[in-house]
Amino acid sequence: MKYLVFVSFLFAHSICFAQTNTALKLWYNTPSGSTWENALPIGNGRLGAMVYGNVSNEIIQLNEHTLWSGSPNRNDNPLALDSLAEMRKLIFDGKQKEAERLANKVIISKKSHGQMFLPAGELHLHFDGHDNYTDYYRELDIEKAITKTSYSVNGINYTREVLASFPDRVIVMHLSSSKPNSLSFTAFYKTLLPNAQRTTIAGNQLTIAGTSNDHEGVKGMLRYKGISEIKTIGGSTSATDTSISVKNATAVTIYISIATSFNNYNDVSGNENERAASYLNKAVAKSFQQIRPLHIAAYQKYFNRVKIDLGVTNATAHPTNERLKNFASVNDPQFVALYYQFGRYLLISSSQPGGQPATLQGIWNNKLRPPWDSKYTININTEMNYWPAEKTNLSELHEPLLQMVKELSVTGVQTAKDMYGARGWMAHHNTDIWRATGAVDGAFWGAWANGGGWLSLHLWEHYLYNGNKTFLATAYPVLKGAALFYVDFLVEHPTKKWLLMNPDMSPENAPRAHQGSSLDAGTTMTNQIVFDVFSSTIRAAEILQKDKAFVDTLKKMRDRLAPMHIGQHGQLQEWLDDIDDPNDKHRHISHLYGLFPSNQISAYRTAQLHNAAKITLLHRGDISTGWSMGWKVNWWAKMLDGDHAFQLIKNQLTPVGTNEGGGGTYNNLFDAHAPFQIDGNFGCTSGITEMLMQSADGAIHLLPALPTVWQNAGSITGLRARGGFEIISMEWKNGRVVKAVIKSAIGGNLRVRTPNELKAASGVAFKNAIGENSNHLYVVETIKEPVVSEKATLAPVVLSKTFLYDIATKPGQIVTMVLK
Repeated sequence: MKYLVFVSFLFAHSICFAQTNTALKLWYNTPSGSTWENALPIGNGRLGAMVYGNVSNEIIQLNEHTLWSGSPNRNDNPLALDSLAEMRKLIFDGKQKEAERLANKVIISKKSHGQMFLPAGELHLHFDGHDNYTDYYRELDIEKAITKTSYSVNGINYTREVLASFPDRVIVMHLSSSKPNSLSFTAFYKTLLPNAQRTTIAGNQLTIAGTSNDHEGVKGMLRYKGISEIKTIGGSTSATDTSISVKNATAVTIYISIATSFNNYNDVSGNENERAASYLNKAVAKSFQQIRPLHIAAYQKYFNRVKIDLGVTNATAHPTNERLKNFASVNDPQFVALYYQFGRYLLISSSQPGGQPATLQGIWNNKLRPPWDSKYTININTEMNYWPAEKTNLSELHEPLLQMVKELSVTGVQTAKDMYGARGWMAHHNTDIWRATGAVDGAFWGAWANGGGWLSLHLWEHYLYNGNKTFLATAYPVLKGAALFYVDFLVEHPTKKWLLMNPDMSPENAPRAHQGSSLDAGTTMTNQIVFDVFSSTIRAAEILQKDKAFVDTLKKMRDRLAPMHIGQHGQLQEWLDDIDDPNDKHRHISHLYGLFPSNQISAYRTAQLHNAAKITLLHRGDISTGWSMGWKVNWWAKMLDGDHAFQLIKNQLTPVGTNEGGGGTYNNLFDAHAPFQIDGNFGCTSGITEMLMQSADGAIHLLPALPTVWQNAGSITGLRARGGFEIISMEWKNGRVVKAVIKSAIGGNLRVRTPNELKAASGVAFKNAIGENSNHLYVVETIKEPVVSEKATLAPVVLSKTFLYDIATKPGQIVTMVLK
């Protein structure tokens, strides 16, 4: 009787709490039904699950981070090398379409075009007699990383909680009821994998096992094993060959363990059976009540670092899907805060140290043939996944990507040599768990050769945030290898004499002047990436005091790179030729890489280029695919235009299908390309951070792009800036910073740009900043003056007044600044 009273109290309390404290919850009053994009995601970096919250037929869709099709393989096309000279001549002669046809033969892989991230299966729970239910409620609590479903049938309250335990590496589901001995259901696996075998063991374990799929001529050699163990309080269990039935239990806990034989990208000899059993046995020894707080503590170690308050209105009283539907027409600032933290939640859940990087869909996929294979598209999408990592205080979660880049720097050596006759390493626009670096999907997309260069810069960014020279020493060979590829691959323009890439392309876009071909020489984005790779390698070598001769070579070659161009419409040119179409609405605006995530274009240093980038943004328009709108939030933040950045947030936070010809957001707040791509979630979280704090342009800039709707009052805590600085807290009122508390982890000059005057609250010496920042982690590279079309009309540069301060700090010092 005591148990009954306790459970009833918990159920009533949970409903009340959920209805009144929804700040960090996605919640709904209807089940997901059969729609995967309505289900709620959980994950621990190794296992992912989508919890449907259905009443009679619950579905837990499962993923494991190393379960991919195929096996170790390479996909280079060695025919490229002998055709490079011919291809380069065709492009320089303006015959891009002919060059593209040749590239399809000699550059694009004749083997695998990349392997697929696979779904592990679904755990189904069928409940007889639960069709007529009341008081339905389900939620994802992103403060605790736990889903909950609750409802009533015939006066009995039922509750389910599901979590993906970080310390225990398993998924755990706990079912309870307000009346003893009233839980009855049948559990079984379903799977799309053709080589899967499903069995039961010992009457309380469901298993699924098999070998991964063959794909595009690559044999599936990865073995996997999943085990679900059911523990009951009260009642009984019975089993068939493939299912387990629970009768009249009071509470049930289901432990789900999945493992594969994957050791690394070149070794699949691990023991999946031992791994799955080991994770399971350690977890089963604990009750749900023991696992739950340990899971929450491990998760909150990351999540609780950042808190954001943009204000609250009564819109929070509505379910998440209704808030999404209404967001464009109501004042709901807390919905932006929820979406912001949801992005951080997704990164914590899909990218953990020692695991695989977040794919195009994070760690969640329910399709045997997912869109774009749910792999790594490295001409924007994978990089965007990790934009929030450093700045939103999740630096450790950058590690899976950084490790992948290090592995690509090994596999990419052969690609650089065999395909392009170059030293160093490179990768094209796509890769997978086997670290393939060949060109895939056709020359229009796949001939892009800068995946390695762009990815290598993530290691440099990681260093800029922590200043750890030991890490830099491990990253330097990767940076050097990326730079060395460009040293060997760049060629001289026949008339301009600049050094540039050929063949090259601006990702996935083709101007009409090129007969619909994407191929060209020396596109703006590539020139910007090469500049950054050379610059970061130079600085890393100088910090580590090595490779002086190589540094001299890089400096000389960097001086010969093509400058950026401002075209006849006042736009930043995408190509060397002035052929941009003001009516081009293409989702890729790759040449604005120099604005963000790079920092070559600045409102304070390169005003003409900054205005040209703005014109390009206006030409391209706002509505686009989900990830593109996410990138645009960052760009408009770098434009220092908070209201326009907020408009892009409104566009992105629109139900999918509403934006004509564009993306949006699904009911579970997944980003829609459409279909689902997680990069838009991460991109928007990064963009919101950039609206509130930037640190790439020589200083920590507080409130650089605060929109009108947030100006009244707000606060954020825990953001990280370059140089080892942490914004312990920042508060604002009426668009002005009223208090900022900044901690210096490693010391050095702290330069702060603010929209209003501040003073020291703790006796720290402030001085007005002049000249270059003396902090070596804030060095800003000087770029060439742009080439400006004679037809261009350049708008005047108008900037709001700001205040720039320097504060000398020591390691561990905390600086407090308040309104003057």
